[in-house]
Amino acid sequence: MVTLSQATATALACVVLIAIPGPSVLFVIGRALSHGRANALASVMGNAIGCYTVGAAIAFGLGPLLERSELLFQSIKWVGILYLFWLGFQAIRHAGPVADGPEASVRIETPFAAVRAGTIVGLTNPKSFVLFTAIVPQFITPSAGNTSAQILILGIVPLLIGLITDTAWALAAGRARSWLAKSPRRMTTVGRVGGLSIIGVGISAAATGNRH
Repeated sequence: MVTLSQATATALACVVLIAIPGPSVLFVIGRALSHGRANALASVMGNAIGCYTVGAAIAFGLGPLLERSELLFQSIKWVGILYLFWLGFQAIRHAGPVADGPEASVRIETPFAAVRAGTIVGLTNPKSFVLFTAIVPQFITPSAGNTSAQILILGIVPLLIGLITDTAWALAAGRARSWLAKSPRRMTTVGRVGGLSIIGVGISAAATGNRH
C-alpha cells in the first residue's frame, strides 16, 4: 500500500520542519531543565502520542473540519497555550535545588503526569496539524485506495523523526541540568529558566495568528 519511495519522500519533506526548534523542542528542553531527564523523556513519549493522535483524527475526517472552522482551530490552539502557561508557572514556582526527602517529592512528577503533559502539547501543537494536513497527504496515492490507512502509515515517518530529535534534545538538556544541579543557586535559576522557556512557547504560539 505504501512504498519505500513514498516513505523516503515523506521523511525528506518532514525533516526540515521537525528539525527547526518549535513548541515541542522548547517544551522538552524546558521540562528537562525544570524537572530532569526522565521527566523530559516521558514528555517526549507523550508528545509523540499527541502528535500521532492528531494524525489519526485528521486521517478519519477532522482535517476538512478544521479547514472549514477557524473557531475550532483557534479553540484547540488556545487550550494548548493556556496549558503551557500553567506548566511554566508551576515550574517557576517549584524551582529549587535537587534534594532528598519529603520536600523534594512534592516537586517530582509521576511518569504518567509527564506523559500526559507531553500528550496535551502534542495535541495542540500547530506543527502536528501542518504535518498531517499539508505534508503527509502530499505523498499518498489516492488511486491505491484507503487513503486513511496511507496517512496513518506515512504518519509513522515524522513520528519517528520527532522521537529521535526530541530525545536528543532531552538528553542534552538533562545532562546540562545534572551539571547545574551541583550548585543550589544554579539549580534554582535553571528551573526558573525552564519554566520561562515553557511560557515562552505559549507566548510564541499566541503571537502566531495563522495555522503555520
